[in-house]
Amino acid sequence: MKPSLQLKLTQHLALTPQLQQSIRLLQLSTLELNQEVERILQENPLLECEEDEESLPPFPSDRSALPLESFDAAAQRATPETVEAPLAPDTGWLEDEGSYHGPRDDGEDPGYPQLAAMQPTLRDHLNWQLTLTQLSERDRKLTQLLIDALDDDGYLTQDLDELLALLPPELGVERDELVIALKHLQNLDPPGVGARNLKECLLLQLKALPEDTPYVKQALAVVENHLEALAARDYNKLKRALGCDEQCLKQVQMLITRLNPRPGSDFAQVEARYVVPDVIVKKVKGAWVASLNPEAMPRLRINRMYADILSRNRDASHQQLTAQLQEAKWLIKNVQQRFDTILRVAQAIVDRQRHFFEHGEVAMRPLVLREIAETLGLHESTVSRVTSQKYMLTPRGTFELKYFFGSHVQTEAGGACSATAIRALIKQLVSAEDSRRPLSDSQISEILGQQGIMVARRTVAKYRESLQILPANLRKSL
Repeated sequence: MKPSLQLKLTQHLALTPQLQQSIRLLQLSTLELNQEVERILQENPLLECEEDEESLPPFPSDRSALPLESFDAAAQRATPETVEAPLAPDTGWLEDEGSYHGPRDDGEDPGYPQLAAMQPTLRDHLNWQLTLTQLSERDRKLTQLLIDALDDDGYLTQDLDELLALLPPELGVERDELVIALKHLQNLDPPGVGARNLKECLLLQLKALPEDTPYVKQALAVVENHLEALAARDYNKLKRALGCDEQCLKQVQMLITRLNPRPGSDFAQVEARYVVPDVIVKKVKGAWVASLNPEAMPRLRINRMYADILSRNRDASHQQLTAQLQEAKWLIKNVQQRFDTILRVAQAIVDRQRHFFEHGEVAMRPLVLREIAETLGLHESTVSRVTSQKYMLTPRGTFELKYFFGSHVQTEAGGACSATAIRALIKQLVSAEDSRRPLSDSQISEILGQQGIMVARRTVAKYRESLQILPANLRKSL
């Protein structure tokens, strides 16, 4: 065959660096976006954050993208501290030192900030009690050893023999000494600390109660011998074992359920996690409107000094600055496009889920990514990136954008009902049920069927488990 040349016209998508950055920024959360912007700010001198500049933020360029009051607040935050202000009454600011010392009145509080006291840990609390005892130095050291072996809930999960094997043989520690040290530990506050299982924890707390506490003997008997029957709500078996009536068993159950199965949880250091919403939804003149949260938007601009240098000198020695200038422009444009896309998707979600904002979860309608993608002319993967780790602040709380999407169940009339609405109905039915005769999954399925929602028993069980609602036999009470 004779070789020949042919021309062929084809179309293909080229992932340019700008497009790759746009896709990556779109799928980042607000926290990850701020971290990425901070990293680029440190690497690129042509880019700067305008929070400390005089002018209004150039991003977003369209002032209609944010409410007017957001720009006014941004302008106030952007006002530099060097601007001269009219004379004002003395409020305690010392210009020569640049710090605040409170009102200039010798009789008033100087205004030092109040720092929150650090909460003691469980080990600190136990060691402090241990210093108040009259134990020998050896017993105190062994008790401290057991304290260090406790988990966050206050349980001793390691066996005494394992702890004994870890000790150097030259110390000559015997197992009986560890047993005595464990007794000392279990006598400390909070009651139940140092237990090796739930049963021992509850027994320690019951024994710490005054002897004249009503029904404490029956409670000890239940925890000692019938704890599994109590967990299974087998009340008939418990009444036969204790030889008591229903009223007595109810008091025993109340006494046991008031105990703390995790005695060390009060000393746990819980770290609060905060979510910065990307979108705020409000009702304006009878319509639900989504707007971007100014606090979640980085305000970026080109550094004027370096930009002026490049405008006057365009020789080869400034090629690196020219490339960084282009990268800075790309970043500003991609960040703006990111928030524009988030706002478009959020408003489309609000338009379709307006009944949710009016009536709550029971009014949630079925929604899939494809419906939003077709409405906005976007790809489903783009909508998926937008709704991942992006949050919406509404009068009903803060929700991830993915929360408004869900599967559907056919109704008797041929329509569709959202899975979120069905879960809300199940939650309502369970909260209103008779605790002595809780609704089974089959009964809930029948009630939903009477309302025109065709849901199988297995589907009800799946939704109930997702709501962390116990089965009917475990919800039964006296």
